[in-house]
Amino acid sequence: MTVLNPLVEQASALMDLDRHDDARALLARRIAEDPSDANAWLHLATCHLTLRDFDEALAAAGEAAALSPETSYAQYVRTISLRRLGRPDEALAAAHEAIRLAPNGFRGFIALSEALGAWQPRWPEALDAAATAVRLGPEEVGAHYALWKAALFNGRLDVSRQAVRETLRIDPQNAWALTEWAGYVAAEAASPPLTGAGAKLPAAADAFATALAVDPQGTWLRQGLDRTVFRMLRGTRWLGLLCLVLAALAGRVFPTGDDPTALPGPLGTRLYALALMAAVWGFGAWRRYRAMRGGVRMSLWSLVRRVGRARLIVGQSAWCTLTAVVIVTVPWTERTVPQVLFWVALVPTLLTVWYERAEMRG
Repeated sequence: MTVLNPLVEQASALMDLDRHDDARALLARRIAEDPSDANAWLHLATCHLTLRDFDEALAAAGEAAALSPETSYAQYVRTISLRRLGRPDEALAAAHEAIRLAPNGFRGFIALSEALGAWQPRWPEALDAAATAVRLGPEEVGAHYALWKAALFNGRLDVSRQAVRETLRIDPQNAWALTEWAGYVAAEAASPPLTGAGAKLPAAADAFATALAVDPQGTWLRQGLDRTVFRMLRGTRWLGLLCLVLAALAGRVFPTGDDPTALPGPLGTRLYALALMAAVWGFGAWRRYRAMRGGVRMSLWSLVRRVGRARLIVGQSAWCTLTAVVIVTVPWTERTVPQVLFWVALVPTLLTVWYERAEMRG
């Protein structure tokens, strides 16, 4: 089964490009020409399996197995199809047959792990079978996927994470692994859940954007990126509030016991406060924004355009910062106006933060 018909070769190339419908049409032509071509049946079974047409995959794999009984891969396809069709006993028998035909082949143990997953008491056996598949095929993504799945059944999150990590080592553009990794990074960034932006949020946003580049139709990935960017956006309010406090101190907005009537504040102190505010935004927002990948930046501005609460956050951050600049640059000779500005900027922003946290707790 090493020499392929030209039509089967073309179909195999199309399958490598994820054009399984086109490949299936070519394989149907070849089978019409020569129904005894076991390779064509085997490739057709793979196409059906990828497209989740399990009945057709089972039938095609059965034809391949009948024409070439020594082919372990046909039994692998039969196992997966039978498992999906709710025929666990037959799936287990097909998996054992795949291992008998190729005792050192990793796919047989992937099939066995899949078949054993039908019975919860046998989940530890499924994990052992998947581990054997990884040992026999350490560079095979399918083996690591089987280990990841079996590890989740058994609550072995450390093993499942390692399987994802190994998959990304083998195939850095693997859509499934990138999606899982984005979930791991996002979960780390979300704990504890009420701490603002957090240092891990940019890494989570980058992971989501990387996965989206491979799977642009991933709705969960898009939602995850939006949530992460939204949390990063919320952190900018604290920058604005910090600027507001700096301005109140430098502009002597509130009287102190030392010299309650000394207005306006010293020019040098106010200029220094302006420099500190610029540093706060430069290091806290602009530098982080410039380090973002393009997809994260696009998501940020898209979120601001689409979501009213995101626009509210941007407005509050800008309002607090603008108020701080006004307070610190104008040489006030009395405190009423800057105090009013300070409280008008501070109170609504803090109330919004409190409401969001209460909403998250609820």
